[in-house]
Amino acid sequence: MNETAIRFECHGDPLVGILHRPENKARRGVLIAVAGGPQYRVGGHRQLVLWARRMAQEGYAVFRFDYRGWGDSHGEFHDFDVVDDDIRAAMERFKAEVPELEEIVLWGECNAASAILFYAYRDPRVKGLVLLNPWVRTVEGQAKAILRHYYLKRMMEPGFWKKIFSGQFNPFNALGSALKLISQSRTQSSRGKPMAVDFFATELPRDLALPDRMLAGLTQFNGPILLVMSVRDLIAREFDEWVRGSPGWQEQLKFKSVTRHDIESDHTFSSAAERDQVVNWGLEWLRKW
Repeated sequence: MNETAIRFECHGDPLVGILHRPENKARRGVLIAVAGGPQYRVGGHRQLVLWARRMAQEGYAVFRFDYRGWGDSHGEFHDFDVVDDDIRAAMERFKAEVPELEEIVLWGECNAASAILFYAYRDPRVKGLVLLNPWVRTVEGQAKAILRHYYLKRMMEPGFWKKIFSGQFNPFNALGSALKLISQSRTQSSRGKPMAVDFFATELPRDLALPDRMLAGLTQFNGPILLVMSVRDLIAREFDEWVRGSPGWQEQLKFKSVTRHDIESDHTFSSAAERDQVVNWGLEWLRKW
């Protein structure tokens, strides 16, 4: 395996990436999108470096890069929902550097997983997706996740009631926050309304609600998907809460080729054992198809 720094451009702005090339020719490659922005191509706990090296050792070409305005790349900062051109530029350079590639998998965590769903269906070179703790943040979804997975959990803990009865904790402040969250959780969402959008449009409107735009991208992508969810992560729980209330999401995840793994971990897989488990699942999934 060898690693090479690559400079390429997106609309005239210089971007920086690292190519991990295996010893033998690779038919399948993995393009790693930046996770949980703004971050850069190393990732939290250096996980993107470690994962890329492991996959290259197993025979897969890997390319990780910085979007415009992030890390070592130049240009104006772009948020995750408008980085299609950055991903496309990285795809072009990845394919140029490793011309024998026949299939490319997009790998992303948090809002990078969301960005992947916006892009993947529009590029026929993308054959598979790895989505880690996808970001579907809405005011309603966040409120429901906090109520169910934080407040209810706290109320079941003996230490919580001990603090209240000992005067170490003011329950009225917490009650006010809880009531505000209950109000937010009842906000009208697009889940309960007919979606005024063409799910098979070439480009989806950017003013579409985030979960609906992600669902539209998922609907149009037909390749295999690996979904990894952290048990101790509120963002992952928010995703599950959204799916639980969305027939559209339930249908797509049921009938598409989705492999799901749940891991006892935080959002960023911060221990070495957790990071190793994620990449092991990724390699197992890559070998299967």
